[in-house]
Amino acid sequence: MKRAWMLWSLLLPVVASAQVNSLPSQPHLLVKGEAHREVMPDRFGVLVTLQRVDPSPELARMQVQADAATVLSAFRGHHVLPDSIDAATLTIQPKTEYIDGREVFKGSEVTRRLAATFKTLADTRAFLAELRTSPSLQLSGITPSYSDEASLRKTLKADAARQSREAAEGLAKAYGVKLAGLYTISDVAPAFSYGIQAGTWPGTHTSVPPAPPAPPAPLADISARVDGEALEAGSLTLSENVYAVFLIAQ
Repeated sequence: MKRAWMLWSLLLPVVASAQVNSLPSQPHLLVKGEAHREVMPDRFGVLVTLQRVDPSPELARMQVQADAATVLSAFRGHHVLPDSIDAATLTIQPKTEYIDGREVFKGSEVTRRLAATFKTLADTRAFLAELRTSPSLQLSGITPSYSDEASLRKTLKADAARQSREAAEGLAKAYGVKLAGLYTISDVAPAFSYGIQAGTWPGTHTSVPPAPPAPPAPLADISARVDGEALEAGSLTLSENVYAVFLIAQ
C-alpha cells in the first residue's frame, strides 16, 4: 500500500503537467471558429418578491401568503406555462435596524419569491398592467429567452466547428503546409503560451479591422410599465465558439 501511494505521488506532477500543457509540442495550427445568430425572444420569465415585517411571525406569514395567492392567480389568469411556476419556500428571519448607533428589533421578516414564464409578450404586458407593486410586493426581474435555444446552440456549434476547419485549411494553404489531422477541439479556449488570449482573437475570415458597432436600433413601441418599471423586448444574440488545434504534417 505504501509503495502504491509513493507511485501515485510521483504521477501527480505528470497529470498536472498534462492538464496545463493543453497545446502539442509539435508544429500546429490553433484556430477559432465562431457562429452567432440573433433571435426574437418568445419566452419571458418574471420574478416577484414578497416581503412582510411584523412583530408577529404568523401575521407576517399570512400577509405574504395572501399576496402570493394574488400573484399566482394573476400568473394563471395570463397564461403562464403551467410547468414554469416556481413558488419558493417561505423564509423567516429577524429584522433589525440601527437607530442612533443601536440595533433595534423591528419584527420578523417573512420573504417568498414567485417565478413564472409567459409564452407571449402580450401576456407578459397584461400581467404587468394588472400587477400593483408596493414595499411588500416587488417586481424583481424580467428575463427574456428563446424557447428553441438548445437546438439552435447545437446548430451554431456545428457551424463554428466547420468554420474552424475552413480557417485551418485556409491558413495551411496560405503558408504552403499540409494538415496532419485534428489534435483537439473544444468550446473552452486552451491555455495559450504565446500571448494570444481568449476574447482578443481577430476574425478568422478577414484581415480587415472590424468596424465600430452601430448604435442600437430604436425599439418598437412594445413596452409595459408597472409603477415606473418598463418592459422592452429586443433581439437576443446567441453565440458559440470552438477552438481547434490541427497538427501540421512534417
